Parts: sequence; C-alpha cells; structure tokens
Amino acid sequence: MVHGDKPLVYLDNAATTQRPRAVIDAQVKYITSTHSNIHRSGHALATEATAAFEATRERVRAFINAASTDEIIFTKGTTESINLVASAWGERNLSDGGTVLVSEAEHHAVIVPLQASCVRLQALSLKPKALSLKLGVLGVSEDGAIDIAEVREKLTPDVKLLAITHVSNVLGTINNVAEICAIARERGIVTLIDGAQAVAHCPVDVQSIGCDFYAFSAHKLYGPTGVGVLYGRRELLDAMPPYQGGGSMISSVDFSGTTYNDIPYRFEAGTPNIEGVVGFGAALEWFTQLDAVAFHQHEQELLHAATDGLTSIDGLRIIGTAPDKVGIVTFVVDGIHANDVSMLCDEQGVALRSGHHCTMPLHKRFGLNASVRASFAAYTSLEDVDALVTAVQRSVKMLR
Repeated sequence: MVHGDKPLVYLDNAATTQRPRAVIDAQVKYITSTHSNIHRSGHALATEATAAFEATRERVRAFINAASTDEIIFTKGTTESINLVASAWGERNLSDGGTVLVSEAEHHAVIVPLQASCVRLQALSLKPKALSLKLGVLGVSEDGAIDIAEVREKLTPDVKLLAITHVSNVLGTINNVAEICAIARERGIVTLIDGAQAVAHCPVDVQSIGCDFYAFSAHKLYGPTGVGVLYGRRELLDAMPPYQGGGSMISSVDFSGTTYNDIPYRFEAGTPNIEGVVGFGAALEWFTQLDAVAFHQHEQELLHAATDGLTSIDGLRIIGTAPDKVGIVTFVVDGIHANDVSMLCDEQGVALRSGHHCTMPLHKRFGLNASVRASFAAYTSLEDVDALVTAVQRSVKMLR
C-alpha cells in the first residue's frame, strides 16, 4: 500500500525491478551463514563465499552465452561497465583520433563517459588541435527505430567504436544489434552494446550478436542494486590495461613495479559487492526458470492493452511506435506537463517515471523536455494496465 490506503501498481520497472523472495533469501543466507571476503583467505567460510561468487559468474556466462567466464567482469552496474570500456579500451585505442559513433536514443551512461574520454584525450594530446577525435550521432526515425541504411552510411573508416543500445529505455524499441554489429565487424569497428533494458525482455547471445562488449545491470533483472556485468571479447580484454588499481587485480607488487592479474580479475579491484553478486545468481536462476514464450506473449498483451487504452485519451501521444518493442510505453499529453501527470497518478497508487529518463538528446530530437513512462515486468498484470489507463484518464481530466 502507498499513501495510506492505495494498493501499489508498480510500473517503473525500466528504472529498477522488484526482487523475488528467492533473491532476498539468497542474500540473507549469504550474510548470515557464508559471509567472508573472496579470492583471499583459505579458510572454509572464504572458500564457500568464493565458490558462491564464482558460481554467479558461470550463471552469467551461460545466460548470455559467452565463450568463457574469463570474459565476464563484475562491476557496480551498466554505467561503470561503460566507463570501464571508455577508460581502459578507449583511451588506448582512441589516442590517435577517430570517431566514436552513438545513436540519438542513447542513455547518458553511454554518451557522457565516451564524450568525457574524447575531451580528456584531446586535453592530454601533445598537439590537441591536431587530434581529430569526435562523437558522431546516428539518427532515430519518427517511430523510434535506427535506419540500417544510415548505419552503413555512417560507419566510415574513421569510426573506431560504435556504442548502441539494444533496447531503448524510452522508446522500448528493440534494435537489430546483430545486423548492426555484423556491419561494424566487416569494417573493423569495435562495438559496445548497452543491454541494460534488453536482458529482462529479450534472449541475449553475445556470440550470436557478435558484439565486442555488452553491458548490463542486475537490478533491472530482478536482482540487487550495485551489481553489473561487462562482457568483453577475450582478445580485447587481454590487451586492455586495468581500470582501477588495488587488491585482487595484481599478480605481484614491488616498489619497482606491478604485474597485473589475468582477466577477469584484472578489472575487479577491491572487495566487490559479494552478497549482491550472490543475490544476482539467485535472480538469474529464478528468471531462467520462467516460461520464456509465455512471458513474451504476456508482455505483448500488456503492451497492446496499454497502447490501446492510453491512445484513447484525447491529446495523448506515445513516443516510440516501432513494431518491435518491449513492455515500455512512454507518452506525453498536449498542454500538460509530464511531472503533473505522474504526480497525480502516484496519488492514485500508480508508480510511473516522468522526466527526461537520462536521455536528454532523445527528448530534444522529439521536441520534448519531459515525458511519462510506464514499464512492465514479469509480475505486471492486465489489471495493473487497467489501473494505469484509469489513473492517467483521471489525472488528465483533473489537469484540464
């Protein structure tokens, strides 16, 4: 219940999902019976904790079909995963200039680290004006799709990295990342895929996609916050310097110099969020036991019901109408601010997100400052969608 007596209808799953009991139980069990630091001590508790941590790494590997657990790096989340690539890969491979290509639909967590890396390299260059290093942009169509013809056109020889979202957190559009990565690979361009919104909705097979890097977070996949994954192809990870220095990422240390550990440990400095990783393992076990076909059908039913119900409201416009979408519906209402709609819906017990959703360039492309977003999960029901439509109808009526 929220606001005293209102049943909660939680439709902010693109921001974070709620955790199943199995995840909570796994974390409590770890904290109360297994807690110890990992990859250090040899006593029984430390051995158990390390085994539990590494078991999740294997679950992640299997979940995205990576070739090896060596290609699975644990981070704090998608944002840190992308920062790791921007720093450890980018600042070595972009030091002689080139273009980093992103799309208009990218989350700030993609744009900002890559943009900052370009600025930093420009500043560090001995001849900054001579270093041609820029951020290029792929457009998004009116329905929220990326045009493959434009991808072919803009993947020019100067492009060093293509960073693109698998599923837009605003539009819900599922991009054909396998085709896009194939084009990039033919031209020798490295690819970074933001999979934060995809992993809870689409099958992800990094070998089939053919990407070089793939990043996502546990908390958008029914797991804990503070845990993320970076998948990287072994050849690239092997050639990358550490992102941070500290414990666990070394092989030997002397005042004359340090030898770094093998992958993936080279990129996991310090004590990680162990109970979070253990909880994420339970989340993956829970999620992979769902009937994937039934879940997809259910999500599409929710999406169609929400789209039909919301578009019946006078003056309401949905942003993102591409045919291939996940359960995300983002909208605006003529003459009414998104925050006002969201606030009144919240008072009725319906939790939505309003604002720019960390995608200011995308909102600018559609001529918007803000929008309202409803996003669905495995536990969302058709009754929840009915409550959404009713709440928006009431809110619009009050505001008019």
